[in-house]
Amino acid sequence: MKTYFADFHIHVGRAKDRPVKIAAGKNLTLTNLLEHAQTVKGLDIVGVIDGVCDPVLAELDELVAAGDLAELPAGGLLYRDRVLVVVGSEIELKGPKGRAAHFGCWFPNLAAARDFNGWLKTVQTNTSLSSQLARTDASVLSQETHERGGLLVIHHAFTPFKGILGAAVDRVSDFIDLGAIDALELGLSADTSMADRIEQIQPFTYLSNSDAHGLDTIARECNRVLLADLSFAEVRRLLARQEGREIVENIGLHPVHGKYYQTRCRRCGEVAGEGRVCSCGTHRHVVTGVSDRIAALADFAEPHHPHWRPPYRHIVPLLAIPGVGPKAYRSLVDAFGSELALLREDIAKQDVQQVVGEALGERVFQTLRGHVSFAAGGAGTYGKLLV
Repeated sequence: MKTYFADFHIHVGRAKDRPVKIAAGKNLTLTNLLEHAQTVKGLDIVGVIDGVCDPVLAELDELVAAGDLAELPAGGLLYRDRVLVVVGSEIELKGPKGRAAHFGCWFPNLAAARDFNGWLKTVQTNTSLSSQLARTDASVLSQETHERGGLLVIHHAFTPFKGILGAAVDRVSDFIDLGAIDALELGLSADTSMADRIEQIQPFTYLSNSDAHGLDTIARECNRVLLADLSFAEVRRLLARQEGREIVENIGLHPVHGKYYQTRCRRCGEVAGEGRVCSCGTHRHVVTGVSDRIAALADFAEPHHPHWRPPYRHIVPLLAIPGVGPKAYRSLVDAFGSELALLREDIAKQDVQQVVGEALGERVFQTLRGHVSFAAGGAGTYGKLLV
């Protein structure tokens, strides 16, 4: 058994010279994604969540033909003998109240992904684009995913836009059968201590993924996992917590750093809710924060963690640390091998200072060890690191 770093939710900006995820960066191509994830970020497992989109599927086929990708007997694809690629699709569904939520559908091989793409053409208007609305319900999506050997994951569960518990429903079971779900992704403004105040979702394996829309944001949240090898079969065992496979550590942003943590007005930026009215004088532009939403849904005042729940390590991405520009970032990555390598406990403060100088090295080291505070984020604006 060995530990690996996994980020199962990374978008593709463009493929075959066509847009895929409209809000993602143009340089977030499939090849750039795979190279950056491994050589810069230090990931071992990558979820290409737009892999079922037409142009991305075509590029995956080309990488297989070129010998850069190899399909594994136990599922998944291996990129240049280094990185496990999990091919997936982000699907939007309307819930019982008419509000939408996003789900991730992961597949063991390209044949299953192609077949799922064929089914999507019967329920989606444009299968070339990411995160499109499917004219179906959750039970059918579950069936179509699992029939092809796939896994179904709730995406960014608590975010106010497209999160199942963020606004769509008050209980997951109001939207989908609990037995149909293989895992739940927390999202950037929540952690396990917040989620484990809700009794119904406690049995789920929680994932911390980046939902990256650009190269720099890959692995801003990820999972340190224990597997026997790199394969889709091992990922399946991981989510089911079978045969010793487990998430050793969830790794992600401090919830207050996330852009939907605090209830706030989108227009004036003021904190709202709990009887407070912003300067706009209306609640029309107020976005309910994840913190307040979870408090409203919570069954417990304090988290009730299952005995198997892993610890959650709060991090700050290197480029979000004041003073770390492109030059310092590159120096740190070159010196330690990857961004995630800087999380190793055996790295001393002096090691970091030798690379970027005494003052910045002190700041980087202390920030990565969790000695940091924030002004909370909200209404689409990230929290601010206080130095």
